Amino acid sequence: MVRAFVAGVDSVSRLFGIIAGILIAAAMVVVCQMIFMRYVFRAPTIWQSDFVVFSATAAVFLGAPYVLMRKGHVGVDVIETMVSAPVRRRLAIIGAFLGLAFCVAMFVASVIYFHEAWEGGWTTPTVWAPPLWIPLLALPVGFGLLTLQYVSEILKLFMAAETAQSVPHTAGAGA
Repeated sequence: MVRAFVAGVDSVSRLFGIIAGILIAAAMVVVCQMIFMRYVFRAPTIWQSDFVVFSATAAVFLGAPYVLMRKGHVGVDVIETMVSAPVRRRLAIIGAFLGLAFCVAMFVASVIYFHEAWEGGWTTPTVWAPPLWIPLLALPVGFGLLTLQYVSEILKLFMAAETAQSVPHTAGAGA
């Protein structure tokens, strides 16, 4: 059951990593189109800037669970290299629980903000003026997935600790 949950969350994180990559690629294409329209045809650009900002921002939030799963975040490991493996494991668990607490708080806050934008009919303050809930949707989805990925990472840490404890140690092995 736990392994199925971890595999499922990892699969969803991979999917949203692909979606994040597509959003970044789309943003780059639209930037090129915007430059081309503006400088070759001297045509105004209305929706392009908003699209680029919204898609790049959505890519950050939707791709974050994939980055966490792949351990792709930037970290300083000075203390980790100076302590034993059990202490490293405890530090990883504490860090994961702190990250989980932050993501749960941000998930709740983003759901409230999204709901206010939805109910209030908020729009962006631009000429294009799309409904604000559209770009805001990436926040609760991203933080929800990141919360699940933290739970998955915590489960992986406990499964790895359980496996390490169940492996029999033999004296004189591996010389």
